[in-house]
Amino acid sequence: MNELALKLRIIFINANQRLLERDIDLFKSEVSERTLCGALKEHIDFYLHKTEYANYYTDVEYNRNRNGKVKTCCPFIEDNIPIPVTINCDLIIHSRGKIISQDNLLAIEMKKSTRSKKDKDNDRLRLIALTKDSYDNVWSFDGNTLPEHICRYKLGIYYEINYAKKFIKIEYYYKGNHLEYEDITIRF
Repeated sequence: MNELALKLRIIFINANQRLLERDIDLFKSEVSERTLCGALKEHIDFYLHKTEYANYYTDVEYNRNRNGKVKTCCPFIEDNIPIPVTINCDLIIHSRGKIISQDNLLAIEMKKSTRSKKDKDNDRLRLIALTKDSYDNVWSFDGNTLPEHICRYKLGIYYEINYAKKFIKIEYYYKGNHLEYEDITIRF
């Protein structure tokens, strides 16, 4: 991982630890992914605003419309034709299009362990696509304009909550690759 991805990982780790300390009641009551994302957002903001990335935004289920077009990524290519997939990540850190040189920093997809394998795998594929630098030459980044399709997130995180076994599985994605995972015990 590069320096920026490592910094984002530290922000996330600290925010998640703070979530587990201050909002453990949310885990006890087995709330929805959306509620946990909202709480995690607050803790990410707490740490993000202490860094040089304080001018970035943390948004829950953000889907930017550009010129009336919903943003997409192209994780799949069939018969040499890119297949766009709409993007509506559970939680992202980005500049909302204001910092063209590096608009997208962190993408988090959150799932309960009880969700289908297909839903979980779709989130993982989305993180692979979002963290790629380009889509197999479908487009390249020129540094001056925002691309039609979204990618170039510096870090992707898949966050799966298993309420029954009281643990969280976290997977890290970087440059279109799954790097590693860790399990965190939820203590209550």
